[in-house]
Amino acid sequence: MLVLLPPSEGKAPSGRGTALKPESLSLPGLTEARLAVLDELVELCVADEEKAREVLGLSEGLRGEIAKNTELRTAGTRPAGEIYTGVLYDALDLASLDTPAKRRAGRSLLVFSGLWGAVRVTDRIPSYRCSMGVKLPGLGALGAHWRTPMAAALPEAAGDGLVLDLRSSAYTAAWKPKGEVAERTATVRVLHAQMVNGVEKRSVVSHFNKATKGKIVRSLLTASATPKNPAELVEALRDLRYTVEAEAPGKAGRPWALDVVVKEIH
Repeated sequence: MLVLLPPSEGKAPSGRGTALKPESLSLPGLTEARLAVLDELVELCVADEEKAREVLGLSEGLRGEIAKNTELRTAGTRPAGEIYTGVLYDALDLASLDTPAKRRAGRSLLVFSGLWGAVRVTDRIPSYRCSMGVKLPGLGALGAHWRTPMAAALPEAAGDGLVLDLRSSAYTAAWKPKGEVAERTATVRVLHAQMVNGVEKRSVVSHFNKATKGKIVRSLLTASATPKNPAELVEALRDLRYTVEAEAPGKAGRPWALDVVVKEIH
């Protein structure tokens, strides 16, 4: 099983470990594309702080993020699973997993990134600021920049197993499963169910969406669940007491769409 996650906008500080070694990151087929983004991002942030703030879409209060980017080659690193923070990662809580579950996380979780393309949670990276929606002056839109290298690297990473796609829409621009890979891919939408005047109303709410996706991944890791396809994933989630409504694709080469219905998050 390969689980595709979005990054978090906020990130923990860079660590005190060794500096970035791009060649050591997972998915080596992405190395050249990573270096291209890294070089232009650092150059932009060093040369023109105001332009960098505009390109990165940062408010005045986030100007300090630009300084962070100028030090990407020399800053300390830590595992990506420690760099990414926020609602989804708080719910996933990688640090509290037992050792076998952590090993499963290292094998199965892949975090998408405007700067790195995609990294495993065990890959050591510095803290940075560069979303997939950024359009760099030289390379252009990062979603488009990543499509060609991702088209080769991701099917290989997926192997012949299930792909659980939990990315936000901005990150799907970099890679969309096709053909038989798409047929064993499942996307998840989280719906918040509430009773209004005696009638159940459902809505998509950001907090419930992110927190529930984190809890789903944690549940699968701790239960040692190994669904091999979307149908088995539906059964595994139901066994874990999630309310799941599944829609099998009407055409070949399309992913499954799952709705997970929640009433509250603890």
